Amino acid sequence: MLTVRGLCAGYGDARVLFDVDLDVGAGKVTALLGRNGMGKTTTVRAITGLLPPSAGEIGFGGTRIDGLPPHKIAQTGIGLVPEGRQVFPTLNVEENLVATAASRFGTTRWTKERVYALFPRLKERRKHLGSQLSGGEQQMLAIGRALMTNPKLVIMDEATEGLAPLIRKEIWACIAALKAEGESILVIDKSLDALMRVADRHVVLEKGRVVWAGSNAELAADRDAVERRLHV
Repeated sequence: MLTVRGLCAGYGDARVLFDVDLDVGAGKVTALLGRNGMGKTTTVRAITGLLPPSAGEIGFGGTRIDGLPPHKIAQTGIGLVPEGRQVFPTLNVEENLVATAASRFGTTRWTKERVYALFPRLKERRKHLGSQLSGGEQQMLAIGRALMTNPKLVIMDEATEGLAPLIRKEIWACIAALKAEGESILVIDKSLDALMRVADRHVVLEKGRVVWAGSNAELAADRDAVERRLHV
């Protein structure tokens, strides 16, 4: 589904990513891990076209997308749940969902009704402005907004960062449900235990380089070494 090879990117003269490789298979979940400032969000920005890569290739569904503008990349079927949620503060919940709605591939799997079924709290708050929602509700809305584009791949940057434990549990249940439906997901988060319950593959970044990559079984066998890279 998504193939990244030799990805390099940065800001001005400051290079952040060095030859990053990662894959997300169809219907699979890949976790991107690393301490703060290691290049995870920069990787997401490069994949989605918000930051032009300086080298490397990004393929999606068999087509190269590196170098395309963000709106063209979105139209290929990539939905983004950005770090910090970034919901539209002056639109209500329903307007936020409708604003991004799209049906590009002949089917409309995700509708308002399905999003409300996934997150009943959003239905209760559907007439409230984005600025009136709690952080957890905004994250639910950001996920729902991405799903309303009916994507082939969902990228979740800091899926549960800063959320209360009960809300985090609800977000992880949502990710598990999406995986069960065959959604392809690239997820960034710091909760290794939760990631190991949903992800098929894990990639660890350190100073912009991939320093470890492997399956759940490989991570379980090498967990101490991986955790040292995440917490040192």
